[in-house]
Amino acid sequence: MKTFTVSKVVTALMLAGLVLLPLYSHLTGNIFILTLFTRIVILALAAASLNLIMGYGGMTSFGHAAYLGIGGYAVGILAQEGVGSGFIQFPVALAASAIYALVIGALSLRTRGVYFIMITLAFAQMAYYVASGLARYGGDDGLTVYKRSDFSGLVNLGDRVQFYYFCLACLLGVVFLIWRIVNSRFGLVVQGLRSNEQRMQAIGFPAKRYQLVCFVISGTMCGLAGALLANNTDFVSPAVMYWTRSGDLMVMVILGGMGTLFGPVIGAVVFLLLEEFLSQITEYWALIMGPLLLLIVLFGRGGIMGSLGRSGRG
Repeated sequence: MKTFTVSKVVTALMLAGLVLLPLYSHLTGNIFILTLFTRIVILALAAASLNLIMGYGGMTSFGHAAYLGIGGYAVGILAQEGVGSGFIQFPVALAASAIYALVIGALSLRTRGVYFIMITLAFAQMAYYVASGLARYGGDDGLTVYKRSDFSGLVNLGDRVQFYYFCLACLLGVVFLIWRIVNSRFGLVVQGLRSNEQRMQAIGFPAKRYQLVCFVISGTMCGLAGALLANNTDFVSPAVMYWTRSGDLMVMVILGGMGTLFGPVIGAVVFLLLEEFLSQITEYWALIMGPLLLLIVLFGRGGIMGSLGRSGRG
């Protein structure tokens, strides 16, 4: 009971902080912190989507950032072609991400272990090079999004506070959906396949179908994060799909705690705040952050949420 209380209190405090952040920004006049946490919330959404397949499904994808780019480019390309409605841009971003996830999943799920990881990485790099070759849409230099998605006055993404709460609502909606999935019959089967795929197949469950559907849902969620990211930066480039971004998402999930509902969100907050803090101290911040994260992973089994659990039991 105490373990549950510790993790619940920390999660509640984090959520309260995220909800009240715009008020703090307004009172202090600190606009930068609102911009920073908007980015954090968006990448937390992407990390949560990866956790669905990696933490709950046991499918370690090293190409998850591809959906960030696909969602972002869907918004950017449509805006470039004169389609500014968010009611069109966002569904297209989700559909494009879902289709790409379906293709990747259908091929990569034929393999296991390191082969699965390498195929997902290969497809992500393929998307990266395709985007780099789109000369009409900026190529290597990226594509500027001159106008944010228009939702016909329902929400103004040009307003910092409204956009932040829109991103936060999307994050909480995705986390709630993951919770429903994980606790459904479908989710229990997926978790069973992670534990013992052969036994689940022997019982009669079509393993690959369940895993593929989970893979597509995860990619679609990440595509939503990509659409939000393009609106946040007013820019999208192939760099967002590079393998290092997928690595960042994996670190967020592992740091926060794989297979936990809010672990990836906490991991994203800690990772990106550390990145921001250390980058202001030295340009070689990665040399400090790398060993620091390694120590956390080695001695904090189960990530931050796992450490909270052990402290609660203590």
